[in-house]
Amino acid sequence: MEKDDLIHVACPHCGARLTLDRSLGKIIAHEPPARGKSADLDRVADLLEKEKARREALFEQSVADEKVKGKVLDRKFEEALKKTKDQPITRPTRDLDLD
Repeated sequence: MEKDDLIHVACPHCGARLTLDRSLGKIIAHEPPARGKSADLDRVADLLEKEKARREALFEQSVADEKVKGKVLDRKFEEALKKTKDQPITRPTRDLDLD
């Protein structure tokens, strides 16, 4: 096997280095990509706690919103009723009436 028969390629997806044999058309060596610096576990734990607190706050806010949702809808209905109370009742126009 000559050196010219080997092709060295970097994987565009994971960054691994592959060695291909031209005559065989197969991969004969694989070097995994260098691992990056691992995340500090204390930092990750803090991030998880902050995310948990954020989710809890959002949940509590949605519960409070749902409790007053009925009152808000009732008040909106009353306001709409007041606006339309003074307006005269008119018959809606039908397509048949336009002909």
